[in-house]
Amino acid sequence: MNKQLGNPIVRLILGLAQWLSRGRRELITASIVLVCVLMLRSIGLLQSVELAALDQFFRLRPNEQPDDRITIVAIDEASLRQGFPIPDGIIANLLKKLQANQPRAIGLDIYRDLPTKDGYENLVDTYKTIPNLIGTQLLSNNKNYKVAPPPQLNSQQIGFNNLLYDPDGKVRRILLYWHIGENYYESFALKLALLYLKKEAVFPKKSASNPEYLQLGKSVFPRFEKNDGAYVRADDKGTQILSNFPKPGCRNSSSDSCGFHKVSMLDVLDDKVPRSWIEDRIVLIGSTAPSLQDFVFIPYSSRWMGAAKPVAGIELQAYFISQLISAALEGRPVLKVWSDVWEYLWIFAWSYLGAVAAWRIRGTLPNIVAIFIACCLLLLSAYLAFLSGWWIPLIPALLTLVGSVIWMINYLAHMQEELKRSKEFLQQVIDTIADPIFVKNEQHQWIVLNKAYCRFIGYPESFLVEKSDVDFFPKHEADVFRQQDELVFETQRPQENEEEFTDAYGKTHLIATKRSLHKDAAGNFFLVGVIRDITQRKIMEEELKRTAAELFRSNNELKLKEDHLRYLAYHDALTGLPNRKYFAEQLYESINWAKDNNFSLGLLFIDLDGFKQVNDSLGHEMGDRLLVVIAQRLSNSLRASDTVARLGGDEFTVILQAIPNVQVAAKVAEKILANITEPIVLNGCTTKVSVSIGISIYPETSLEPDTLLKKADAAMYRAKHLGKNRFELADRGNT
Repeated sequence: MNKQLGNPIVRLILGLAQWLSRGRRELITASIVLVCVLMLRSIGLLQSVELAALDQFFRLRPNEQPDDRITIVAIDEASLRQGFPIPDGIIANLLKKLQANQPRAIGLDIYRDLPTKDGYENLVDTYKTIPNLIGTQLLSNNKNYKVAPPPQLNSQQIGFNNLLYDPDGKVRRILLYWHIGENYYESFALKLALLYLKKEAVFPKKSASNPEYLQLGKSVFPRFEKNDGAYVRADDKGTQILSNFPKPGCRNSSSDSCGFHKVSMLDVLDDKVPRSWIEDRIVLIGSTAPSLQDFVFIPYSSRWMGAAKPVAGIELQAYFISQLISAALEGRPVLKVWSDVWEYLWIFAWSYLGAVAAWRIRGTLPNIVAIFIACCLLLLSAYLAFLSGWWIPLIPALLTLVGSVIWMINYLAHMQEELKRSKEFLQQVIDTIADPIFVKNEQHQWIVLNKAYCRFIGYPESFLVEKSDVDFFPKHEADVFRQQDELVFETQRPQENEEEFTDAYGKTHLIATKRSLHKDAAGNFFLVGVIRDITQRKIMEEELKRTAAELFRSNNELKLKEDHLRYLAYHDALTGLPNRKYFAEQLYESINWAKDNNFSLGLLFIDLDGFKQVNDSLGHEMGDRLLVVIAQRLSNSLRASDTVARLGGDEFTVILQAIPNVQVAAKVAEKILANITEPIVLNGCTTKVSVSIGISIYPETSLEPDTLLKKADAAMYRAKHLGKNRFELADRGNT
């Protein structure tokens, strides 16, 4: 089980090591390109390009439903003919007419910090009657650049309209809150959005996930940091968010009805505006007259061709307000960015993809197609993320993708040059060697072959180069070759294997191939194989094996014959028991063993009583069968370590190994007497026989084998004279 478990683990470790070895070039390339691009990004060289790419995503996004919650009252050039600045009386009359139509909130995005011509008292009285009116001011730490709010409005009715400009002069962020000294301010757009949301029971609060984030209804607005997205050390004063500008569509085919409802101040004063365009809406009052130059650039200002088209400041505020309300009530996506770690991983992934694609996909046209597809996939991924509210790096990822491809293509060109030089050198070297030699690349293609190999396979070199085994050999042979090649590439260790090899003429050879892996200065891996034809050697080996098998079989037969002859020489042909010769040798060895180990040994001499009468009455055949039965009973009465032998006729001997005393020998004799006297059935006739036993003991009786046997024989005759069917002990003595 451990071996079965170990093999997959070893293969896994070898595969990982091989992947790291081969993938190191892609990892190194991707990492170097990543560092270079991140350095360019950190010093701000990519900021303008990334912001421009973001603008194009805004322009490409689908049109949204027109926002009917906001109406803009435009102070256009015709309105300015009433006088400039607009008299306070006209502003007061405008506010009264709007309030009469019950808007949810009114935003006055014009500076009114000083009285203007006639009607000032009327305007002050009007301010007091419109609690849902929000005026504006311009904040600054420098008093010379501040514009105070209308003095008649309380602080809850004032919002600042400061804008945040990016380095290219466009507005892409909203400043919601700002602390100046001990004072705390809210923006004009936020004030109006909160007034609208108040009726929907939506109030601002801190996000549960991060107390620095603002939560309105269904959405959380992440606070902008100075290095978020493409920005590099941007001004992140106050509480800012990235603006996910809505793209309101047109209400009909007329381009004038696109975006927010827009009416002229004069039309409102002349009661030409439908009540439904004002009732329960946010009404914004601001300048759209080109002569006042109150215009800004936003992402939608960009054009594929021609000059950028700015939007009026009051329209920008409408974009801000619409975004806040839609996010709070409908969960419209808020524009967010990834953390630095995820951005780096994202950029590195495209860098690594470019390196791997260039390495794996060789050739100019395939590389161009692959990179085009990868770029399209990158653009699509970034665009889909943008539609979901995520601003992820596009330009850095695109640069790392293309940069890795260019780097890897240059590296491949260098490798090809090194490969060419290596091939030329290898060709010169291996052509001097008599054995067939081949060199393969990592695609298992032959790149260098010596003349001996071409002669061996039977094809010219020009026909073989840049081809592989599957093009010339039977499938089972090609599979073996590829398997052995892969083993060398994976382990990077030399391997030697015996294989079959079929040449161009259909002749199959047995070959021994030694494979090894080599690497040139550019990191190209080559598999070098040296072949030796072992067909004749294998034939000779088979001949030797057959000869050896014949000799082995002959030796076995001789040994069997020898064993049989030995058996016949040492065993009784009738009973299968050891004969006198075997007994004599065994007695001598047993006495020596007993002497060396300080044990006693018992010798029993056994003779059948009345065997001659059985022979005379039943015949010699029955007598032989009787002897066989007696031999079996004697064997069954002894231990495996004891020896029973037939000396001849009806005489038997027993050697009792390692007995502690004479009583053990006596017990064995009693057991033999009991077994022998059991009735014996021979050819339907029942007969009974008995035995007389003489016992001698080493060393008490004698130390010599012959003396032990003689004394046991004498004791046996004494047992016969004393009545048979009994045993007697031999006289003691050391002779």
